[in-house]
This record gives sequence, C-alpha cells and structure tokens, in this order.
Amino acid sequence: MSEDRGSSPPQVPQGAEAATVVVRPYGNPLPLGFFSFGIGMALLGGLGLDLITGDQIRTAGILLAVFVFPLELLAAIMAYLTRDTGAASTLGLFATSWASLGALYAVSPSERTSTAVGMYLCAFALMLLPLMVVAFLGKALLGAVLTVSVLRAVLAAAYQLGAPEALQRAGGAAALLLVALALYAGTAFLVEDLRQHTVLPVLRRGDARRAIEEGLPGQHTRLPREPGIRKQL
Repeated sequence: MSEDRGSSPPQVPQGAEAATVVVRPYGNPLPLGFFSFGIGMALLGGLGLDLITGDQIRTAGILLAVFVFPLELLAAIMAYLTRDTGAASTLGLFATSWASLGALYAVSPSERTSTAVGMYLCAFALMLLPLMVVAFLGKALLGAVLTVSVLRAVLAAAYQLGAPEALQRAGGAAALLLVALALYAGTAFLVEDLRQHTVLPVLRRGDARRAIEEGLPGQHTRLPREPGIRKQL
C-alpha cells in the first residue's frame, strides 16, 4: 500500500508475520448509489400516491428493473471492493429489491395488494434495522436515510397485508422524502470526494470520522484485522 511521505510505516511486532497489502484506488460508490436510489424512490412515491396509474405502472416497473437496479448493483459491488461492508450490504439489498418490485409491477400491474409482497416488505424492513443501527455509529446521514426507508417499507407492507389505503399514501409521501434525502446525501458525498474534505455535513462519527480526519496513517492499526487479510471472516 502506498503511503504519504510524511508518515512512518506501521511497526510489526517481533516474531509476527509481515504482509504487504495492495489496495486499488476505487472511487466512492455512494453518490451513484444515492442518486439511483432517489430515482427509484421517486417512482415508488408516484405509485404510492396514485400519480402513476394504469398502463404506466408497467412502465414504472420496467424502469425500476432496467435503470435503477443495475446502477444500485454496480454501487454495491464497488462498495465491497472499497471495503465498506455496511454500505455494500445496504446497497445490495436495495439493488435486488428494485429488480424484484420492478418485475412485479411489469408482470402484474393491475394487482394492487399481495400477501407475499407484504411479507417480503416486512422481512426487508426487519433486515434493514441492524444496518440502520450500525449506520448511526458511523454515518448518521445514512442512518437517517435507512430510518425513513424502514418506515416506508413498513407502511407499504401494512397496505399489502390489508391495511387502509391511507397507509399506502403515507408510504408514498415517505418515498418522496427519501428522494430529497438521497439528493442531499449523494451531493454531499460527491462534493466531499471532489474537494477531499467534508463540505456538506454527513454526520460521521467514530472510526468513520477518524478515517477522514486522520487519513491513511490513522488506519494502519486496523489493517491486519480487515476481511481478506485475516485468516477467517
């Protein structure tokens, strides 16, 4: 791994095995992930608020599966390559959710409710909860996005399982709020990457904050315990 000229290499304990770690300089996948996420939520908001109806529902499904899904999947893959497991897991879950919902809307645009979809959305919201909690420990902005995402999924699930249509509309409104959050978050991470320092607040905490403020030297001590370097996951 290349180091700044002013930094000293990490000390290897006597008797320990030395290892050379090479990390490719990948770009930050979060702007792409947030921007594509925002476009998908705009479509879900339109569906939830009955702004998209009739034959246009099939069109929305195709857009979710053909446009949003590949971009979100690419962002998830890049997040894994940049060793951000939390972001990669989140982007991966959302990526295939776009493909799944898009296929359902494209194949059965007239089917308004489904117990299977309701159970899927309940499970999806449940799996987002640990990601939401962990996100607040590092990137609180991502945690806020996931909090609203969980709320939207729960509202949509309740409607699919037989709750009043008002909950579907509330879920549509939550989706539009996510559009605004995704626009801000994507812009914040994009500007940060371009300027090499935080411009718009992203509410980093703990190790996530130190990684930005201290740079590479402050992260040396963690490298031996990283996935792909340690002997077991």
